[in-house]
Amino acid sequence: MTASIRPVAVRPVATTATERRIARALALEPGGPPSLQARVTGQVIRMVVKSVWQRTPDTDAGLARFQRVTELMSAVQRVPRGVAITPQDLGTCTAEWVRAGAPDQRKVFLQMHGGGYFFGGPRLYRGFNWRLSAATGRPVLALDYRLAPQHHPADALHDALTAYDFLRARGYAPEDIVVGGDSAGGHLTLALLLALKERGTALPAAAIVLSPWADLLCESDSHRLNRRSEVLVPAERIAWLGRHFSRGRRHDDPLLSPRNGDLAGLPPLMLTASSTEILRDETLDVAERARAAGVRVLYQEWEGLAHVFPMFAEFMPEGKAAFRHMAEFLRAARA
Repeated sequence: MTASIRPVAVRPVATTATERRIARALALEPGGPPSLQARVTGQVIRMVVKSVWQRTPDTDAGLARFQRVTELMSAVQRVPRGVAITPQDLGTCTAEWVRAGAPDQRKVFLQMHGGGYFFGGPRLYRGFNWRLSAATGRPVLALDYRLAPQHHPADALHDALTAYDFLRARGYAPEDIVVGGDSAGGHLTLALLLALKERGTALPAAAIVLSPWADLLCESDSHRLNRRSEVLVPAERIAWLGRHFSRGRRHDDPLLSPRNGDLAGLPPLMLTASSTEILRDETLDVAERARAAGVRVLYQEWEGLAHVFPMFAEFMPEGKAAFRHMAEFLRAARA
């Protein structure tokens, strides 16, 4: 399922259902069946990541233990020659610059990683971030926001606002800034846009949001309907996290559910989800609510892929194709 801002390229027209299926498979467009590589990768993710997360106790100690496991995964991340990694101190937190090739230094992409607000970081996401820099032709500032169990998503939002202010102070104009994130980082991206709007700060040029955890209360039907087909995120574990983070906050707090916030006036949004993940419905809901509020929206729904499948671009062609779609979206948004 996909709805575009405007055409960005001329492609041959497929007229029959068979031709359309073949065209989608060859071009790696949303709507086609998952590749063999994607299916195999999904099963590996289910056996390795989801199974470990499912066995993690719903306690602060359990979160810290899973965090240590993902830190070991981060330690083996490598980037190809021609990619520069530079640390950046932001005060309350840190970040790292990722530059692939020779990006346009006048533009920037502020990227916020996923991980349920309790794991992940720029090092784990280096494979994602260098591809993002290469595809968009921009330096990526990968935010290392503060994590649970020591911190709350509200602290992460403070860090995101600090990073945006840092970029403005560094001389980047709003029209030269793109923000984005996946899963919890997608939630943080939407919360950042709403917070910037509330305080009257000029918004960035566009946002790319991949499978956002747009409702910490986990009330969408897909949390129930896709709990078995979801290959990465255990529905019961993410629901516990949401209840944990929501404790003591108003039900209508936009930080808990930015999809319910006032989305009018937001910049062009690209939202991507998989048909079989538990966050599918809330991603689609954000797209529909934003479009109804007058926001230019590109929503892409890919069939049968892992949650945040571009993270696994090393192992599946759809992941590599997703970065091409992101670049096309930014060209269309700029036009």
